[in-house]
This record gives sequence, structure tokens and C-alpha cells, in this order.
Amino acid sequence: MVKIITGKKGSGKTKILIDMINESAKNTTGYVECIDKGTKLRYDIGHTVRLVDTDQYSIYSYDAFFGLVAGLVAGNYDIKDIYIDSILKIGGADYEALAALLAKVDKLTGEDVNVVFTVSADKSELPESVAKYAMN
Repeated sequence: MVKIITGKKGSGKTKILIDMINESAKNTTGYVECIDKGTKLRYDIGHTVRLVDTDQYSIYSYDAFFGLVAGLVAGNYDIKDIYIDSILKIGGADYEALAALLAKVDKLTGEDVNVVFTVSADKSELPESVAKYAMN
């Protein structure tokens, strides 16, 4: 199941995401993954959470990002939660490409894996194809 947290820069999206990550890590029966551009969340998330740095794997597009997620899911059937911070920094501000990514990830993970993205934009600025995934 795919969900997004929306809001302008500085609105607290990452703080909400960190709280969700740490809560999941405490209560999960499987694995929790956090994907970010860089390692800025390293000291904010629990040590049991795997932090994946997209820069380390040269992930700079939505297609490459989907490949990363597909590989993670295919390699570990026990992943229960995947959290992604700042997806627009990874793939760019092409909202139609973002919508396509969200749909593909939703199809890939289905109801088995919770996937939460942060998107630095107000929900009202997003096309319906993206906004329909919004939590807020």
C-alpha cells in the first residue's frame, strides 16, 4: 500500500516520517527499510532500520528508483515497511513520472508492504494521479 506525506519544505514531513519509521521498527514482525538521498537520517532512526542511500547506488531517476525498490522486495520477503524521504530530490519534479512510479510501486508491493513517501509540495499543487495517495 502506497501513501505520501505532502507539504512545503519545513512543514514537518520528515519529522512525521521519522516518527513513523521508529514506531514501525518497534512493532514490526518483519523488516523496515528507509530510503533517502544521503544519510541525514542515520542518527534519527532506530538501529534496526536499514538505511539505503540512493547516492551510494547512483539512483537518480524514477526508473532506477523503481529498480531499487523491486530489488529490495524481491531479495527479502520479510520487508513490512519502506519509507522514502524526499522522493522529488531523487527523481525530479516531474509529477506525471512520479504518478507512474507510485502506481508501479503500489502494484509491486500490494497490501503486503506499507510504502510511505514524502513529497515536498502542497497536496493542492499535485495532480490527482499523485494526490490520491496523500495521507493528509
